[in-house]
Amino acid sequence: MSKSIESTNQTYEEILEALNHLIEVVAKLRSPDGGCPWDLSQTPQTLIPYVIEEAYEVVHAIKSEDNQAIAEELGDLLLQVVLQAQIASDQGNFSLKEVAQGITEKLIRRHPHVFGDVEVKDSQEVHQNWEKIKAQEKGETLETAQLLSRKLNRYHRTLPPLMASSKISVKAADVGFEWENVDGVWHKFAEELVEFKQALGTDNKNHQQAELGDLLFTIINIARWYDLDASEALQGTNKRFIQRLSKMEIFADRPLSDYNLEQLEALWQQAKKQLNQ
Repeated sequence: MSKSIESTNQTYEEILEALNHLIEVVAKLRSPDGGCPWDLSQTPQTLIPYVIEEAYEVVHAIKSEDNQAIAEELGDLLLQVVLQAQIASDQGNFSLKEVAQGITEKLIRRHPHVFGDVEVKDSQEVHQNWEKIKAQEKGETLETAQLLSRKLNRYHRTLPPLMASSKISVKAADVGFEWENVDGVWHKFAEELVEFKQALGTDNKNHQQAELGDLLFTIINIARWYDLDASEALQGTNKRFIQRLSKMEIFADRPLSDYNLEQLEALWQQAKKQLNQ
């Protein structure tokens, strides 16, 4: 055995040891005998916000290119996977073993050009094979699996609403379900704004929600026409708002809640001016 292979095997052993330790720690936290009350009270449903939050934290860390932060946030996300599997195991549903085996077998099935004798020319052909195999696994034809409504429904089910809307907008436009020019989008925006205002004049909360959704979806379409990313735009606004609020707290000599609206606006403008310098 070569030195490089020995070194790799040692690394694998260290990784497995670390993973086993994590699994043991989570099992202890979930143990009725001396475990943590908070961990014991969790269910797959109560942990959903943490799964989403940790996934976003990973994305933020990757964008920051901070390796230490990336490693830490990946650890937090890994904890959510292990914790979900532990809860499922406690309930007799499945274990981390089935989770790992399932994804491993799926990767092998969907990469016959790596683990089999299939030959491919490029990544596009890899993607085509992936979709074909995926459809076969679900007992569907490739044509059925590739129906636009199926794709859009997957985005609706699995992605955050803003991101899902952006993808739905793009895919619909790709098949020609699109305005002739950007003026049509702006006309639609004006129309939806009027309908939203009218809905606010009623007592029907469901109708108000529906019209608000239509208005937001139109704004996302406007962003697409101008090649803007709605998610990044909103994330930038959130960041700027927090930065300005932080400056306001520095300028303030008492809690912000003790200021009236006019005073808060003055602090806001002061903060905005300094940050823009």
